Amino acid sequence: MAQDPLNAVAALNQRERAPVSQEDQARAALYGLLAALLRDVPDDRLLAQVRGLDPAKGRDGFALAWEGLRLAAAAVTAAEADDEYHRLFIGLGRGELVPYGSWYQTGFLMELPLGELRRDLAALGFERQPGVHEPEDHVAALCEVMAHLALDPEVTAERQLGFYRCHVGPWIGRFCRDLESVQGAPFFGSVGRLASAFFELEGRYLEMES
Repeated sequence: MAQDPLNAVAALNQRERAPVSQEDQARAALYGLLAALLRDVPDDRLLAQVRGLDPAKGRDGFALAWEGLRLAAAAVTAAEADDEYHRLFIGLGRGELVPYGSWYQTGFLMELPLGELRRDLAALGFERQPGVHEPEDHVAALCEVMAHLALDPEVTAERQLGFYRCHVGPWIGRFCRDLESVQGAPFFGSVGRLASAFFELEGRYLEMES
């Protein structure tokens, strides 16, 4: 598996943290799940974890997307998931989707949105791991950042909302729609549907909490 593109500085990781709400724990868990699914090819262990998720409760869009992911994980093999991932995100030179914020916002990689993101990450206490060359605006990296922020009691909902509005909200909906509408990739299509439902709820939640 690839290294996580980002890690929190030692002060953030080591300081004693106050308890966080169940809502924030659930948000962080969802962000972590999406990061794991989108960071690299899902292996047998990750697919087994997805198959073992608790069944969804309710019939709303998020619950249906959650259940759809569980069913898709039960129907896919690791080799099939590998094929889907490589076609969508790697390809011959480039995959069908480009999971970077700069690409969705400007049509190019390594553009101004990435520089602004790096500035705000530094202000929040994040730094790149040595030897990692993946740009920080990869969707999995941003999910990891949001998971950290959700679990950090010193980061207010207002600050989370500000980061989300600047670096996630402007493009994540389009990425999710592209992912859920891919042809011939039923597993990652289900990942896209869950992501789409989650980010719709996440934007409303942060607005309400702020």
